[in-house]
Amino acid sequence: IFDLGGVIVNIDYNLTINAFRKIGVKNPEQLYSQVQQTKLFDQFEMGKITPREFRQKLKILLPGETSYFEIDEAWRAMILDFPPERLLLLKKLKKKYRLFLLSNTNKIHMSAASKILKDKNQWNLWNSVFEKKYYSYQVGMRKPDQEIFEYVLKDKNLIAGETLFIDDSEQNIAGAQKTAKIRSPGP
Repeated sequence: IFDLGGVIVNIDYNLTINAFRKIGVKNPEQLYSQVQQTKLFDQFEMGKITPREFRQKLKILLPGETSYFEIDEAWRAMILDFPPERLLLLKKLKKKYRLFLLSNTNKIHMSAASKILKDKNQWNLWNSVFEKKYYSYQVGMRKPDQEIFEYVLKDKNLIAGETLFIDDSEQNIAGAQKTAKIRSPGP
């Protein structure tokens, strides 16, 4: 099970933090970072609020003339590229293993990622490598909460002790490990 941001797609959280600062968010690193984020971002990543509601709530923190387009551009700033070698490695791995994607993400980010994949002619390869993709905003749960790991394992009838989870965030790895310990048979 692969994470998306920081594992398959290159991202830079500082680009979004700086872009938020540029459009007028005061102390954006207190709102959002790789390690923690406010309830607004959690709600958005779990699909509990729409992109429009996300923009409206974020706009409260911004100067009145800030447009939704500027908010989207700042929010998307962190998404860089999909290195072709990573996608080709996934294609190779697919020949021997069942591959899944599990990502804390949202509609705005997925729209940006999809555009990058299509622009670079990587869309078909992307769609062919994963047996199933689990996006937090679609399933209503997010990492590191155990329930999302349980959901994926149960949905695809996977055995926790035989499943490798690859992520770039320590808190998400800890959540997966906790789930594996609970689901794995004892000695």
